[in-house]
Amino acid sequence: MGRLRPLPSFQPRSTGRDQRGRVPDHPLLLHPRALPEVLHGGAVCGLSSRRDDVLNLRWRHKLLLPTMASLPLLMVYFTNFGNTTIVVPKPFRVLLGMHLDLGILYYVYMGMLAVFCTNAINILAGINGIEAGQSLVIAASIIVFNIVELNGDYRDDHIFSLYFMIPFFFTTLGLFYHNWYPSEVFVGDTFCYFAGMTFAVVGILGHFSKTMLLFFIPQVLNFLYSLPQLFHVIPCPRHRLPRLNPSTGKLEMSYSKFKTKSLSAMGTNTLKAVKILHIVDVRSGTDEDGEYTECNNMTLINLVIKLIGPTHERSLTLLLLLIQVLGSVIAFSIRYQLVRLFYDV
Repeated sequence: MGRLRPLPSFQPRSTGRDQRGRVPDHPLLLHPRALPEVLHGGAVCGLSSRRDDVLNLRWRHKLLLPTMASLPLLMVYFTNFGNTTIVVPKPFRVLLGMHLDLGILYYVYMGMLAVFCTNAINILAGINGIEAGQSLVIAASIIVFNIVELNGDYRDDHIFSLYFMIPFFFTTLGLFYHNWYPSEVFVGDTFCYFAGMTFAVVGILGHFSKTMLLFFIPQVLNFLYSLPQLFHVIPCPRHRLPRLNPSTGKLEMSYSKFKTKSLSAMGTNTLKAVKILHIVDVRSGTDEDGEYTECNNMTLINLVIKLIGPTHERSLTLLLLLIQVLGSVIAFSIRYQLVRLFYDV
């Protein structure tokens, strides 16, 4: 066998000096210094998710641990780039000017992005194939975006992303094969957190975090729909998976049951609002004394079941993955068409 060829050597991008007067290194040159810190962040997420699988961590701990895991990633960005200036969208340039330096707020945004990515896949989960499937679609979308942008001004950033995304895509493809209904492998929180941190790494260090968020449209909708339960405005059970009806073999909505009087004023008003909008199934007076209320758990999975009725798990997963693909189509339309309304491209 011949000798292995080393990775090609690249010169730093000619983008001028950063805010601290240094020329940023090429992203591929980050590997010797940055990769250990990035892997450390992934390892912390993996360990915390393993604890979650075993110990059933509370939501506040699920938010805290990914925040800690994102710190090495933010340190890599600070050390090698340090740029916190953004281009202001056209409608706001009269007030804010062409560019705006966010300073530490930019690092807060990146930290929140890492936390969102690690939890977004984890809360849209629970049926065979959905966790690996949605990660597969997001990874494929990022790869297509990177390839399209290879002829642009930021070729090096997209090459850096491809070094992560291509191996991630094919390993996830193998996992998806075994995780498909009927599943032989259950991914748990460990894969969800690892996948989310992988996306956060390439989005932040590859400088396309806003575009990457567009590929999370179904996850963003699921997060917004889940907010009343995530913040305990409406009682939230430990697991919000759809329930299986043994007699029909189909999945039905799962419900949260609670005392009507236990709701706060905000909870009562929220329940009235979602009932009027017909996006939540609310059942009042479900016991003999009329003291309890039930509402379906607020996840995108339950919402789809509400719209189409009880359905087989395989069919439900296929429909959710089609929604994920549709989200990517919308994302590309926004990125290459609608963006002209807000930025000079």
